[in-house]
Amino acid sequence: MFRLPIASPAGQHGWRPIFIMAALFFSIGFVTWLNGPLITFVQVAFNLSDVASFLVPVCFYLAYFIFPLPATLLSRRIGLRRGLIVALVIMAAGTALFGECVNARLYAGALSGLTVIGAGLSLLQITINPYVSLLGDHDRAAQRIAIMGVANKFAGILAPMLFAVIVMPHVGEVAASIRDAPPGPEREAILTRFTHAVHAPYAMMALLLLVFAVLVARSALPDISLESAASTSSAAAPRRAHPLWLGTGVLAMFLYVGVEVLAGDAIGLYGRSLGLSLDVTKYLTALTLASMMAGYIVGMIVVPRFFTQERYLLLSCTAGIAICLLAMITSGTTPVLCVALLGFANAMILPALFPVVLAEAGTDGARATALLVMAFSGGAVLPQLFVHLVPALGTKAAFMSLAIPSYIFIAAWMLLICFRTAGHPPKAAIVTAGD
Repeated sequence: MFRLPIASPAGQHGWRPIFIMAALFFSIGFVTWLNGPLITFVQVAFNLSDVASFLVPVCFYLAYFIFPLPATLLSRRIGLRRGLIVALVIMAAGTALFGECVNARLYAGALSGLTVIGAGLSLLQITINPYVSLLGDHDRAAQRIAIMGVANKFAGILAPMLFAVIVMPHVGEVAASIRDAPPGPEREAILTRFTHAVHAPYAMMALLLLVFAVLVARSALPDISLESAASTSSAAAPRRAHPLWLGTGVLAMFLYVGVEVLAGDAIGLYGRSLGLSLDVTKYLTALTLASMMAGYIVGMIVVPRFFTQERYLLLSCTAGIAICLLAMITSGTTPVLCVALLGFANAMILPALFPVVLAEAGTDGARATALLVMAFSGGAVLPQLFVHLVPALGTKAAFMSLAIPSYIFIAAWMLLICFRTAGHPPKAAIVTAGD
């Protein structure tokens, strides 16, 4: 008879650090998954094309490419705990900058605010993932990561819904009013009222991030060093990374994050192209994240009880391909629901992919962590490719021409790793709960 594990995942430091880290992962999810409704918001507020409005994820996720290596050096110098504090302060500054620039209707300034937020998140990702992994016993690390993932995805559901209700309650009417109003004071007044709605929520978010920073600074969190992470990783897999396997694994992460962002942030444009109104599409990111939350919960139940993480990743990629094909052959609102269902397929790919790539890295775990966080910049590239392909291929074909090959590459890489390590699966010390 199967018995559930009864050991606590909290480890020797107790539950307090776990709860604090879960709150930080909630903040990561909340800030990250606002990008979906933000695309719609800036398109209306600044009268932008699809390509220009998709600079939102470009500026946000491009920061992941620029800042992880400096963030790694900084975290080594000041320690993981202080790194968390600095990351939160940077995120607060970027959030305040974004709100002020949108309120002043400065799109370039708003994009710079998103880049600053991304810089803070880069440092937060570099520090929080090894910190959570090393809070307790290695064999309970996956359970701790599961708690972080649930907090992250719950925030991802809540954030776009709150944004839609508070900032864009009548976005369809506003867009129509802007179209109908002649250039001049009347249109400017409408735009000013619409953009001003974002000011107070972003100021509040900046304040809450600063409160988080103060709580982390004043809390009795244990000091954990990256040297501990390196030594644990070395003990688990005492070898150096092969550049080919590490490089292709990082590319697989790049493609995965791109597909995840497509399903979460581009679903609004996808829905509008099929005739759905702005008042409907503003909630679609939350629908994708709800699907992702369900997939994460299912994955927590079946992995590793019934499937290894490697096999479940292969099943997830297969499900992603099948859902994409179903979207291509159906009509009406079904293709939009299929894109939302990609959240379910995507949910457990990153939690499986990240530790396997780190296992391949061996003693290069710290460098691999930075490279994997840099690979989150796939969220900048694939959505921008999508909006450039739409005029030539159409929305469905453009989306699927990016998503399906990405799933195939990720699955093929994992198959090769499984064959390569058959009978001798390596173990990694540092894992992640997601972007």
